[in-house]
Amino acid sequence: MLKDTDFESLSVCIDGSPLLVRSAGVKTYLYHWLRSLRAVSPDATRSYLAPVNGRLNHASGPPRHLLRLAALSILNRTGGVLADLAAPKCDVFHASNLLRYPPLRPRLSATVHDLTSWIIPECRTFIDVRSDKDFAQRILTRADGLIAVSENTRKDAIRILNIHPDKIRVIYPGVPESYFSARKSKVSSKSYVLFVGTIEPRKNVMSLMTAWASLPAAFRDEHRLLIAGMKGWNVESTMRRLAQMTRDDASVEYLGYVPEDDMPALVAGACALVYPSLYEGFGIPVAQAMAAGCPVITSHNSSLREVAGDAALLIDPRSVAEIASAIRKVVESVTLQDNLRLLGLARATHFTWKRAAIESLHYFADISSSSSVAAAD
Repeated sequence: MLKDTDFESLSVCIDGSPLLVRSAGVKTYLYHWLRSLRAVSPDATRSYLAPVNGRLNHASGPPRHLLRLAALSILNRTGGVLADLAAPKCDVFHASNLLRYPPLRPRLSATVHDLTSWIIPECRTFIDVRSDKDFAQRILTRADGLIAVSENTRKDAIRILNIHPDKIRVIYPGVPESYFSARKSKVSSKSYVLFVGTIEPRKNVMSLMTAWASLPAAFRDEHRLLIAGMKGWNVESTMRRLAQMTRDDASVEYLGYVPEDDMPALVAGACALVYPSLYEGFGIPVAQAMAAGCPVITSHNSSLREVAGDAALLIDPRSVAEIASAIRKVVESVTLQDNLRLLGLARATHFTWKRAAIESLHYFADISSSSSVAAAD
């Protein structure tokens, strides 16, 4: 095992270009990961193309970063030679899917977040599917090493992309400390069930709304469904349904995008987080809810079962009846809420950014000092 002093000679450059665009999960990961890496070893890593100063804002995009986005566009048109000149000297370059041509000199690394574009391509735009597959061909299949955000994602990458098992290491993302110390929000005078996430087909918000509408009127009179998240793609029918429900049913409220600083209290105040996603590479809202002491209801698929462990009520996300039954079961049982809360708090301790940073630095040190493993035939 390496000592902390072994990181003093390590030099890693991490492509931060996803921080320049409007995004959710990848942007959250990259922001907190970069900050935690610097906190553990200030001189070992640096960000390329984007700063990590200031607060995380998912809604910010191109207007704020026109010069940096212009630089990214030039690099994507000119190839790796210019990237070598523009990038600082480093042992390892960790690429994102927005940069087409990484520097040629350093060892190449990347993070595999999920395989959505291969497993459920209907839940991605055509452009996103094409971009993901191009990134896999250009970067993932030829990288010297890869990070997977879950064991499920690692197995998907090995199976679908034919990545050599020795080449890809699982390093779980973390949860910001603010969730572990969160106090309940005063957002509602009634108890509420919460959904957090980008409104898009993969998150399965339509099924959640249908499940909520199927619950008895008396139940909906006593409790509320709060939906927090910015609009994604292909959401016209979902947003129309959501607008109708918020107009006709006082128990449903769409909060829109909630600033990151306000999220821990909002999550801590919920009697349950319901996250019926069809597929996740990790499932950040689930880990954050457990850390905030919020009982979790989530899908039994992909990485969500892995992340939740025995600390959540697992459901079939394609079954409206199961979603509705789970909501009522948790909300109406204080004993079950307390049990899930305790199990969740214990489970969440596995997901800290300090732990992710230390494991990542060990990974980068291994990549910089050893020969790459050839991809399986």
